[in-house]
Amino acid sequence: MSDEIELFQNLLELAVENGASDIHIKTDKPAVLRIHGSLEPVDMDALTREQILTFVEAACPQEFHERWRMDHQIDFAYVIPDVARFRVNAYYQRGTPSVAFRYVNDSPPTFEQLNHEPETFEKLCQYNDGITLVCGPTGSGKSSTLAAMLNWINHNDDAHVVTLEDPIEFTYTDIKSMFNQREIGIDTRDFGQAMRAVLRQDPDIILIGEMRDAETFDVALSAAETGHYVFGTLHSSSAQQSVQRLFEFYPPDQHTGLRRQIASALRSTITQRLVPALDGGRMPVTEVFIVEGLARTIINEGELHKINAVIEASAELGSHTFNQDLYRLVRAGKITKQTALAYSPNPKALEMNLKGIFLSTGGLVS
Repeated sequence: MSDEIELFQNLLELAVENGASDIHIKTDKPAVLRIHGSLEPVDMDALTREQILTFVEAACPQEFHERWRMDHQIDFAYVIPDVARFRVNAYYQRGTPSVAFRYVNDSPPTFEQLNHEPETFEKLCQYNDGITLVCGPTGSGKSSTLAAMLNWINHNDDAHVVTLEDPIEFTYTDIKSMFNQREIGIDTRDFGQAMRAVLRQDPDIILIGEMRDAETFDVALSAAETGHYVFGTLHSSSAQQSVQRLFEFYPPDQHTGLRRQIASALRSTITQRLVPALDGGRMPVTEVFIVEGLARTIINEGELHKINAVIEASAELGSHTFNQDLYRLVRAGKITKQTALAYSPNPKALEMNLKGIFLSTGGLVS
């Protein structure tokens, strides 16, 4: 093992021991760890350009070397056996190399470990077809939530699951289900090629790392309409924005026909963000939009501005707003009232809820 590889492995092990979610490497600077959302510099010598380049060229798969030389950026997975797995993005800034590592717990989590409501999320795992989207900004825990859903399926259903990932994060051991995990750039040239082939691989469930364009979503729709269940991620901040984002993949003259397709195929959106937990660390708070009945009607009619009201009125289906989930977490003693109000999209309404006052269609009730 070279000195550079040993140095980086020691640094990554230090990050894991201190509960860091991310590790940032910049030329001529010491490493910086993100711990519970805050950036903490490591007491070490600055890392040189040569050290960083030596690590990247040794750590990234041989198949990616040409892309790194040509594009000056690359994504890959890096594993320290018996320690941890990392998602890595190496890139240049101002002509010098930098690296961002994201720590990935190789063992898929459970709903309970993520503080999700098992009853709601188990329901979302049991559809036979359609599309479920896990949404949120980068670093909001989307991959962990998807991993928990696939983990539940693995323990409870005999399904063939094909994942298309860039790079692979969580890995799965076949239990009741069978997994084939394809890494873009290693197992297949690109997302487009992988998507075109996936329906010929007899999947029951397809995980698409990211819904990124019309071509990807076209295949997802086709798969959903032919009896497959598709999971994907989307960068959006609410259920309404998530559904709108799907239409934005296409020109306006196609939207009328798309409304029917999306209303029929979409099963749910899960939008999440991370908030500080009472016992340290961070946990996800979610908005869940289950697309049944009235929800399907408003999408079909293009009345997306009504989505939030439908979520508020659909608790019996398992839908809930961010405020409703924040209220649950406060009552469960998982987060403080102050945290809930700080992260609430409507803190005045949440303040009333926490006092036992709720607005219903019939007026104020307590």
